[in-house]
Amino acid sequence: MDTKPPNDMLPYRLITGKDDANFCRRISEALALGYRLYGSPSCTFNGTDVIVAQAVVWPSVVVE
Repeated sequence: MDTKPPNDMLPYRLITGKDDANFCRRISEALALGYRLYGSPSCTFNGTDVIVAQAVVWPSVVVE
């Protein structure tokens, strides 16, 4: 496993968006690259859509 994420991506990312297939695809792509989920997902309602957020970290990041 590389110590740095590919393509100059950051080691910590917070992925947000509408709770739909596109959001799930973005999370799946991050996991396929080697990121790991960090913490629980969060969600809120903006009056129209459910908005979700999920943090992901690169495995070499030390989380205390």
